[in-house]
This record gives sequence, structure tokens and C-alpha cells, in this order.
Amino acid sequence: MFDIVGKRNWYFAFSALITIPGLIFILIGGLKPSVDFTGGTVWNVRFAERPTAAEVQAALVELGHPEADVRTLEDGFLEIRTEPIGLLPAQTPIPSVSLLPSATGVPLPSASSTPTPTAPGSPSGSPSASPSASPSASPSASATATPTPSPSASPSASPGSPVPSPSPVVVPPPQGTEFRELQTELESRFGAAETPSVTTVGPLIGSELIRSSIILIAVGELFILGYLWLRFGFRFGTAAIVALLHDVIVVVGIFAMLGFFFGTEFDALFVTALLTVIGFSVHDTIVVFDRIRENRIRHAGEPFGAIVNHSILQTLGRSISTSLTVVVTLAALLLLGPVTIRTFTLALLIGIVSGTYSSIFNASQLLVAWYEWDGKRKARLGAQKVVRPLSR
Repeated sequence: MFDIVGKRNWYFAFSALITIPGLIFILIGGLKPSVDFTGGTVWNVRFAERPTAAEVQAALVELGHPEADVRTLEDGFLEIRTEPIGLLPAQTPIPSVSLLPSATGVPLPSASSTPTPTAPGSPSGSPSASPSASPSASPSASATATPTPSPSASPSASPGSPVPSPSPVVVPPPQGTEFRELQTELESRFGAAETPSVTTVGPLIGSELIRSSIILIAVGELFILGYLWLRFGFRFGTAAIVALLHDVIVVVGIFAMLGFFFGTEFDALFVTALLTVIGFSVHDTIVVFDRIRENRIRHAGEPFGAIVNHSILQTLGRSISTSLTVVVTLAALLLLGPVTIRTFTLALLIGIVSGTYSSIFNASQLLVAWYEWDGKRKARLGAQKVVRPLSR
């Protein structure tokens, strides 16, 4: 029978080899959050004249964006990063309509409180001209439009005819936005722009997303820890959480190294990938722990290390087969899938491989090391109790 448990020091050394460098790169700032967390505007664009990144960045500095960062992508596309730029038009308040009492007791509309804005370029006698109430000598007060050449002449109000209710005022939206103005300026210099994606995230949303992500991961691990403590006991639950932390550190550490050397960033989908990795790792660990609990009854009297070794060998084929099906799918998605989910797919692929390894070679081995250390501690305490009476 192959002795897996007897080589646990090698497994611990390998885990330290892949986690310690990741922790170092995390501490030195290699982990680079995307615009989802930091806030700002990311704009992927390709101009007709195919300017260089330096030329576009110089133009952005002239246009009032010295913080802009321009990078070259594939197929002539450029990635422009700036502070948050408005993609929506500014909200214009709708003018209010007040009602004036008439001679008949029926209120008539009056626009004297707020002038109605007119569309740019429209004549003063447009249909959007505001009606004004003008008193007359006749018994009935009438409301007439001030500009006479208007196709929508206001009807006069007579005592026997109903007074029309004031119609809603439609305010035309502004013609441009901050982003549109910037795009127009750049197109005037570098030709027509092809824009596949534009993303703007405010700094408040980014900080809220960071806080929510930390809370999600912490609460998820606490619930998992409580479940494992109730089902398997304190030692099993603690060993499983240590294995989970190993998987999280491996994924985050590798992304920190990729960010330090290649500028790879993590986005909101990265947090989803971490939660998925945590769930998968616990699922695989529970399978091994269940078999260990069953074998402790079947093989009562055997050393705990031998029981764990039996359990690992019995579940090894199932664990590897389950993981391989997911790994093959994720590898195909990473190579052939869209670029927008590449970070998510890569984090899942690393986490699934690490979760399978940690369930077999970390969580179970920690249990064996803990039980053996506790057995030696109890043996030393027992020996001390025996030696003390003899010394008297």
C-alpha cells in the first residue's frame, strides 16, 4: 500500500513554496485592483488613423486629463484609463407650472414663475412658447400666447366652455455629455473612433464593493467553519479552514505575482471565483473527512495515520476524476473563451487545482500531524506523572 501520510512533510514544504512568494508579492503591492474597485473610466477604442499610445496620452493631457493612462492592446485598440467621466447627461430640472384664478373661478395656467427653455436653434415663436394670462375687458378672462405666430394658439376661456388643463412641458435633453465631448475632440485629431466598451465606476461604488467582498468571504468561511465543527468536531473543522486559507492565498498570491510582472488586474468576478473555489475545496475535503470518520469505526484500534491513509487512497480516484472534468472545461474556456471572463476563468482554474491538492495533501495531513502531536503530548504528561511519585 502506498504511504501518502508518511510523506506529509514534503507536502507541507511544497505548500510553503507556493504560498510564501505569493504573500511577499501581496505585501509589496503586486495585487492590482481593476476599475471596479478603484473607480474611474476605462475606454477601449480604435481610431481610424491608428495613433500611438503616447500621441493619445499627449492629446488627453492637453484636453485636461493629465492622469490618463493609455495602453496598447491587440488589433490596434487602445485602453484609456482616466478619472470618472460622466456618460449620462446632466439632469435639467423641469419647470413648474402655476395656476392663476380666473373670473369664472376656474384656475388658468401661468408660466410667469419659471421660464420655459427653448431648444437651441428654434425660433422664438415655436410651439413651446409659454402662455401668459392677459386680462381683458370682457366678462371672461382669456389666456393668449404672447408670440402671435404660433400654430398652437391658446383658446379663450368663456363661462360656458371648459378650460383646457395645462399640458406637460417637455424639456429636450442636453445635446452632449462629458464623455461625448472628449470623444469628439479625439476624433477630430485621430479620425473616427470604434468603441467596443466603456466603463465608468465612481469611487464610492468601488470602496463599497471592496467592503462587501471582504464581508462575503469572511462570512462564508465562518459559516463553513461552524458547519464543519458541528459535523466533524473542532480538529476537523480547523484543518479544513486552514486548507481553505491555503487555497485563497494561492489564488490571490499568483494574481499578485501576475500583477507585479504583467500588470494583470482582478475585477468583481474575481471575488465570485474565490467564493466558488472555497465551496469546491470544502466539498472535496468533506468527502475525505467522511471516509475518515467511517474508517475510524471499521478499523478501530489502528493508528490514526493508517486510517487516514486508507481513506485517502479510497477517495483519491474520485477526487481526481471530479477535478479533471472541471479543469478540462476551464482550460478550454480560458484558451477559447472571451477576454472579458479570462480573469474569472484563470482564478477558478488555479483554485480548483489548489483545492484538490489541499483536500488530500494538506487538510488530511494536518489532522494526522495534530493527532500525533497530541498523542506525544499526552504520553509526556503521563510519563511525568509516573516519574514524580517514584522520585519521592
